[in-house]
Amino acid sequence: MIQFKINGRDVSLDADPQTPLLWAIRDEIGLTGTKFGCGIGMCGACTVHVGGRATRSCITPISDVAGTEITTIEGLDTDSNHPVQEAWRNLRVPQCGYCQSGQIMQAVALLQDIPNPSDQDIDAVMTGNLCRCMTYPRIRQAVRDAATAMNGAQDNG
Repeated sequence: MIQFKINGRDVSLDADPQTPLLWAIRDEIGLTGTKFGCGIGMCGACTVHVGGRATRSCITPISDVAGTEITTIEGLDTDSNHPVQEAWRNLRVPQCGYCQSGQIMQAVALLQDIPNPSDQDIDAVMTGNLCRCMTYPRIRQAVRDAATAMNGAQDNG
C-alpha cells in the first residue's frame, strides 16, 4: 500500500510500486488534468509538483512519492484562480491546450524559485516543456505578468 497526499487529500493505493505516478493520478485517482505526452519525461505535459518541486509524473514511480504531498493542476488553487492561471487566461496562451497544465505547473514552480525571473530565466526553466502550437512568446509574457501580479500581492500583503 502506497500512501501520499494529493491536492490536500490522503490517498492509499494498492498498486505495483513501479506504476508511473501519471497513471495513478489519471486512472486510479481520476484526475485527468495531468496529460500524457511522451512517456519519457521529455515534453513536460505530465508535470506535477511533488513536495513543491516540478516533477515529470510519467517517469516517477509511485514508490518514489510515498509519504509526499503532490499537487496537480486541479489542486493548484482551489479558492480562486492562481495568478499564473489568470495570466494564461488573460493572454489567451493556449491554442490546442494539451500541454498547458504542464506548462502552468512548471511556471508556478519557476516563480516559487525565482519570483522576478528574467527572460533568460524563463527560457531556461520552461525549455523542457514543449508546445506543439509554439505559443512560447505568450507563455513567456504570461510568466512575466504572473510574476508582476504575485510580487504586487506580496508587497500589499
